[in-house]
Amino acid sequence: MATKTLKTLTAGIAAVMIGSAALMSPAAAGGSISLTYVPHDAKHQQALEAGLAIYGVVNAVKNGASIKQIGKNNMAGLGQNGSGNLGIIHQEGKGNAGTLQQNGDGNAYGIFQFGKNNNSDVVQNGNGQVGTTIQFGW
Repeated sequence: MATKTLKTLTAGIAAVMIGSAALMSPAAAGGSISLTYVPHDAKHQQALEAGLAIYGVVNAVKNGASIKQIGKNNMAGLGQNGSGNLGIIHQEGKGNAGTLQQNGDGNAYGIFQFGKNNNSDVVQNGNGQVGTTIQFGW
């Protein structure tokens, strides 16, 4: 119990420090924050995969792959070798670049970029892997 409380407290302090640093930056400064989540147990993998599948249904993803770009000068590429993969790249803003390569069967990954000048390159090798990256750039 103490370990869980310590981890929660540490995560909270880290979040406050990151948020404070962002507030202290000059308004014209550029930067980004990137969050990547790769679950390590079946329960969390299934939950994230379900969330990506719901996104796919809402956005009419066909054949397990989707690139959606809103803005200027965005670049994206998505390659899949295998079956049953779900790959999503969603970019809003300008100057974002994202690539996703899935090699194997039953993988699911979502790259979501907002703002400007984000860059993400992800490769999944193997079967049944799940993850997501969310980036915000300014």
